[in-house]
Amino acid sequence: MNDIGTPVASLDEIRENFAFLDDWEDRYRYVIELGKALPPFPEEARTEANKVRGCASQVWLDTRIDHGRLVFAGDSDAHIVRGLIAILQATYSGKPVSEVLTTDPEAIFTEFHLKDHLTPQRSNGLRSMVDRIRREAEAAAA
Repeated sequence: MNDIGTPVASLDEIRENFAFLDDWEDRYRYVIELGKALPPFPEEARTEANKVRGCASQVWLDTRIDHGRLVFAGDSDAHIVRGLIAILQATYSGKPVSEVLTTDPEAIFTEFHLKDHLTPQRSNGLRSMVDRIRREAEAAAA
């Protein structure tokens, strides 16, 4: 899938691949590959309004609501963060706003052992991206 905002892999595919990989280094490489598979981020979307605060690297999320569903594209100057964006897309993009608001990101981070293997800065950045996505969904639900 290569449309902007369309996940490069489903959450189930990512889950299956994570289960297949034995060590974190392989999983880390897989996360980077997910990021490399993201479609190019439009240059015009690299705006201050789309910049995510609280990330150690540069991160942009272009979010919108389309027929009650959250859709977003993202980019970062860090390979691992692009992969995290791909996981967040699989988790949230294309989902109804109500589902975005009830999805527990902590359960997914725990399932993939992201908290155990990311630096505190990357974990904070991941949380900042989730907070941004949830704020967009909350605004749409209001």
